[in-house]
Amino acid sequence: MQQTPFRADHMMERDQQSRRIRHILVGVLGGLVLLGTLVTGIGWHWAFHDLPPSPTSAAELWATRREPSVTLMDREGHVLAVRGPLYARAVALDALPEHVPQAFLAIEDQRYYAHSGVDLRGVIRALWVNFRAGRSVQGGSTITMQLVKNLILSPDRELRRKIQEMRLARQLETHLSKTEILELYLNRIYLGARAFGVEAAAQRYFDKPATELTLAEAALLAALPKAPSRLDPTVNLAAAQARAATVLDAMLEAGYIDQDAHDAAIAEPAAPVSDTSDPNATANWGHAFDYALAEAAGLVAAEVPDLVIHTTLDPALSRAAHDIVEDVLNEEGAAQNAGEAAVVLLAPDGAIRAFSGGRDYAASQFNRAMQAQRQPGSAFKPFVFTAALEAGYDPSSAVWDEPVDLEGWTPQNFSGGFRGLVTLQEALKRSINTVAAQVGDQVGIARVVEVGRRFGITSPLPELPAIALGAAEVNLLELTSAYAVFANDGARRTPYFITSITNSRGNILFEHVDTPAQRATTAEVARSMSTMLQDVVLAGTGRRAALPGRASAGKTGTSQSFRDAWYVGYTADYTAGVWVGNDDDSPMDNVTGGGLPAIIWQRYMTRVHQGLPARPLSAPPPRTRSEREERLAAFYSDLSASFSAILADAPPPSER
Repeated sequence: MQQTPFRADHMMERDQQSRRIRHILVGVLGGLVLLGTLVTGIGWHWAFHDLPPSPTSAAELWATRREPSVTLMDREGHVLAVRGPLYARAVALDALPEHVPQAFLAIEDQRYYAHSGVDLRGVIRALWVNFRAGRSVQGGSTITMQLVKNLILSPDRELRRKIQEMRLARQLETHLSKTEILELYLNRIYLGARAFGVEAAAQRYFDKPATELTLAEAALLAALPKAPSRLDPTVNLAAAQARAATVLDAMLEAGYIDQDAHDAAIAEPAAPVSDTSDPNATANWGHAFDYALAEAAGLVAAEVPDLVIHTTLDPALSRAAHDIVEDVLNEEGAAQNAGEAAVVLLAPDGAIRAFSGGRDYAASQFNRAMQAQRQPGSAFKPFVFTAALEAGYDPSSAVWDEPVDLEGWTPQNFSGGFRGLVTLQEALKRSINTVAAQVGDQVGIARVVEVGRRFGITSPLPELPAIALGAAEVNLLELTSAYAVFANDGARRTPYFITSITNSRGNILFEHVDTPAQRATTAEVARSMSTMLQDVVLAGTGRRAALPGRASAGKTGTSQSFRDAWYVGYTADYTAGVWVGNDDDSPMDNVTGGGLPAIIWQRYMTRVHQGLPARPLSAPPPRTRSEREERLAAFYSDLSASFSAILADAPPPSER
């Protein structure tokens, strides 16, 4: 049947309309695609324009965002003090008790091993919970996302950062294993009180390694990431323990622990056992810290971000030094105008076992044990007499105690009088200045200086006659170390404070190597001097330093106008030195080395040797004279003194 013109036109019009509609639809769809692409591009740029690259190795994350930190360790490996964040040595996942990672997984990310960085189920659950609560009460972040937020991104809580966390978390899980990620998390998570990681937190809160954490302690640590400042157990223990109970409930729900373990941990919640206050403010660790940093600066590169400095320090012996100094100066210091004191204790191998750099680090950071350069007075005489023994003298060699004039220098004795003919041993025991000055002049000041150098004194020693009486300035550490040569039969050990330096991952940056002792003098000379120094303690100026039932040797020293007072001595186990004086170099009120320094030394060394068996020194003690010999010695001494008085106006010995 033939179509009418009307019908044909109508069909043609419909086709044209269809084509127009299709064109419109294509245009709209194209526009939507273009708009979608544009919106997506804008959104992508908004979300990811500043996205940092995802690390491709665990090593990159270990080094990321480490603030400068230094940890000071004692000789047993315990933390003494921390400056900056505390990054303890990293601990491997398989070294931890199972309940440690399980506690964190239970409360932070129970589906950790089931997702690939982002737990969509957890995100949806968190959104629903937050919607019902009308506020943000649940985060939905996985452990991987938390690691990304803490180490790669800023801690902002805006939507854009959350999207970035998700993307980087997925990327991270393509580069690292679940074990590596969890290990990084446990070692880098902030757990309050400046402690980063479970090892640092275990040391800070419980004074033990993370490998020894109990279930209750692990639950307390796992409670902290939610709000480490608010839940700090040293500040808000009740809140921390309440959160720890929630962790234990989650562990029970996840099947990590049974009901009995849960109930036992709930019944006995963990609590910090160590003092987490700033350790630099107690026991004078500030001086030790400063000294360790100064020593470390010459041993490792300055750009290392975190250092763990292992030292030779015994904290109990250091506290004892500080406490005894404080006690003695509180008792007698004010009355004698003695304001400061310092102590150094050395082990036979040269290890600095303890020291006190001053009474109050907060008031003064000046380290009087290592930095103060002061005149040792008669404490320098043993090196003069050592030079004499090396030159052929012996302890019984006799020298006149009489007025002396050495090129215009006329040294005086402390007593003001003269004893006549005396032996070297007697002169050292009674600290007779005129004899030391003459002996120094006779053997040569250059030789005396050379002996001081051999014994380890590095401070400048000018070749002047007055050096025989200790006119050159030294510090307490080097003088104490020099005396240790006598205790070690003439062998010199360089003092050292640092045993090793590592970073927080345990990589060794420096390790002390014990070197052979250097021969400073012969064993025969050292033992002769040691016998003479024992006599100083038994019957001379050092009697107040005597240790009942234990052999010791030492020497007193007092500088001009009582500005400095010293006592340095040793036993078979330790060598110790004490200095007393004032920082402004003002005179004390008749304080001599046989007074406050000897008292401090005696009290301190009594404490140091508690529990140690009494051992003799390698050198024989001085021979005890009979009563008849004492009377004869006194007679001849008086006779010599009278003879000296008669000759007082006679020409000096060099012209007679």
